[in-house]
Amino acid sequence: MRAYEAVVVAALLTIPLLFGGGYVLHLVITTSLMIIAAMSLNLVFGYTGQLSLGHVAFFGIGAYVSALSSLGFTIGFTEEWSVSVDPKPVWLSFIFAVIVSGIFGFLIGKVSFRIRGAYFVIVSISFAEVVRLVALNWVSLTQGPMALNNIPPFELPIPGLDINYYGKTWSFYLVLALGVLAYVVIARLVRSRVGNAMIALRENEPLASSVGIDVTHYLVLGAVVSAAIAGAAGSLYAHYIRIIDPDVFLFIYTVTMIIMIVTGGKGTLAGPLVGGVLFGAIPPLLREVADPELQWILYGGLMIAVMFFMPDGMVPAAQRFWMRLRASWKGPLAANAND
Repeated sequence: MRAYEAVVVAALLTIPLLFGGGYVLHLVITTSLMIIAAMSLNLVFGYTGQLSLGHVAFFGIGAYVSALSSLGFTIGFTEEWSVSVDPKPVWLSFIFAVIVSGIFGFLIGKVSFRIRGAYFVIVSISFAEVVRLVALNWVSLTQGPMALNNIPPFELPIPGLDINYYGKTWSFYLVLALGVLAYVVIARLVRSRVGNAMIALRENEPLASSVGIDVTHYLVLGAVVSAAIAGAAGSLYAHYIRIIDPDVFLFIYTVTMIIMIVTGGKGTLAGPLVGGVLFGAIPPLLREVADPELQWILYGGLMIAVMFFMPDGMVPAAQRFWMRLRASWKGPLAANAND
């Protein structure tokens, strides 16, 4: 992790001290979970150029797998044949959620990355809708629209520490730890040879294939890592909210992730973070000053303004501004040195 990134993490550690454990911290936690999901989508959308409109499926799969594993469940095939699973520790349920989400990412990647463009978008949306319908109609397993409730909080016994696992402060630090881990994994990946291959596929897939880059291999690898991170975020969401229903698969959540990525800067590490902070904070702030109809008008107007003046996102625009500023500083310094 670079120095400025460590400074940002250190500043984030102070958030519970500034806001306490109230509603503001709740908004920070839920927004941060959505930002982590957006970071995972950016790996596929921003770095390989494949737009997935069903990415929320992996977030929801992680939430349901972790919740069911921690609560215990029974799957009945017939009246005589059924399988019962006893409740598992929450930390183990979290690992199951990551693994299962990654497996689904692998399977969907293997199938859908054989096609491109609008066909891939349709497959991704269809997958998310199928998973939502399964969660809605398999009532004996998921409780359907009645929701899974009484999900245990994320307990991680640490010797010598008395932790309130039901408190928002503990949840915030868990989410922050996951966000830092996800950022490091994605950063190491995109700054490696694998990341260079992904970017090459995004820029010119036929040319990348002609020089020996295995297109399907790198796309599937990106899909697996992306799905696993989204599943991890979904798991923490389930154990924080402690109630999960099929609405977790709603299409609007994928749209929110895409807004965070595009406004922040597609294909940049900081893009989903900046876009997520801005467009995650705006809705609750607008609720304090505007009626519901006006809120959406202002929200949409701001998004249009950002994309009009900064079409490739806020982070690339800030980078260009900084480069111009440095160049303007270097000019007078060089002139003085020559004198």
